[in-house]
Amino acid sequence: MQGSSFHFTSALTPEGWLQDVAVAVDAAGTIQSVTSGIGDGVRIAGIALPAMPNVHSHAHQRLMLGLAERAGPGADSFWTWREAMYGFALRLSPDDLQAVAAQAYVEMLKSGFSVVGEFQYLHHQPDGSSYGNAAEMSLRCLAAADEAGIGITLLPALYAYGGFGGQAPVAGQRRFINGADGFLRIHDALRAETGGHFLRRLGIAPHSLRAVTPDLLRTVIGGIESNSPVHIHVAEQVKEVEDCLAFSGQRPVEMLMAEFELSERWTAIHATHMTAGETNALALSGAIAGLCPTTEANLGDGIFPAVGFMAARGTIAIGSDSHVSVSPAEDLRMLEYSQRLRDRTRNALAGGKGRSTGRTLFEAAALGGAASMQQPVGRIAPGYRCDIAVLDAGHPSLIGRTQDAALDTWIFSSGNAVVKDVLVAGRHVVKDRHHINEEQIAGRFRAAIRRLTP
Repeated sequence: MQGSSFHFTSALTPEGWLQDVAVAVDAAGTIQSVTSGIGDGVRIAGIALPAMPNVHSHAHQRLMLGLAERAGPGADSFWTWREAMYGFALRLSPDDLQAVAAQAYVEMLKSGFSVVGEFQYLHHQPDGSSYGNAAEMSLRCLAAADEAGIGITLLPALYAYGGFGGQAPVAGQRRFINGADGFLRIHDALRAETGGHFLRRLGIAPHSLRAVTPDLLRTVIGGIESNSPVHIHVAEQVKEVEDCLAFSGQRPVEMLMAEFELSERWTAIHATHMTAGETNALALSGAIAGLCPTTEANLGDGIFPAVGFMAARGTIAIGSDSHVSVSPAEDLRMLEYSQRLRDRTRNALAGGKGRSTGRTLFEAAALGGAASMQQPVGRIAPGYRCDIAVLDAGHPSLIGRTQDAALDTWIFSSGNAVVKDVLVAGRHVVKDRHHINEEQIAGRFRAAIRRLTP
């Protein structure tokens, strides 16, 4: 495979906005040069942005899109939604998971994401027994990523208990459960499939402090590479905070930081319910806050303290989680709007007078997501992988908009409608809003939906 070159109308680079931009890419998909005023390469008209990393995905939850929006007989909450999710999770076969994941990954690419962090906890057969290959379900997520052409950081989930202090798991969790030895067998099998692959990385995902004990997690961390990403749900729900206080006398983020030395290696997923002290301490630790604003809104989780966290120089990333919406623009918009609604203000996260809120959030999430998943993305610059999303400058929403104004319009007004093309490692996987394998993947997804939807 030879190198290639692409030519964009404009591009957001570390040096700012450039016009008439040529991006040269080597055979592996790494950017070699970025120059303006030169017309070489395959011309892709539009506004080029670093494609966004999606740090938190539960691919199987794409199956239940729109099917948990009917009021139950009692009070609805995250916990009642979770029971409905378990019902779907117990039915998927390996083929089903691959079909659903591939569809979710296509939708991510078409929205401007180019890497997915797959927090994968369906390990076993529906009855809880192991597959012949203990890593079967995680391998299906890798296969789905290959089909879609998306980068992936695979995060097999460590899940051992049903509540704080080693409570027994419930029946709906039987596909998730492993001890240290069983989990490390899965991890070791996946290491062979991810090592040395340009689009793949491997980490771990202790599900939560409800589902693992600190001692179990220390054992598992001791059995993996010392710099592997560690993603963990923490402080998503008020009940989780209350249960953690009752068990340990500490709040979840407080407990996590007391038990482990956090760093950029760690991503705290949600981290919604924190005191001011926890917010500041988490920011200073270097750990990344993996935020999923549309899912958090859908589940009624609460509002992340982004103003305080970012003021303390905390690092953020975004994810689509349950995939109730798959859109980097919508997640960034929801993040900003949640702060506005809580504080009755505007441009809460712009980071200074005269600054573009959209650009501040976009650049923060792009670089934070790259660090969270240890992927060489997040910038259009030499040495980075050529993962680029292109906005349609001719779309009615963007007429008369350039540079930061175009970015703000995409995030706050237009969403996925203006994403036109997407490159992953220099491969043109979305062309004029059409994914290169869209029909084939959608056909298998439709068949899975017919089998699995009641």
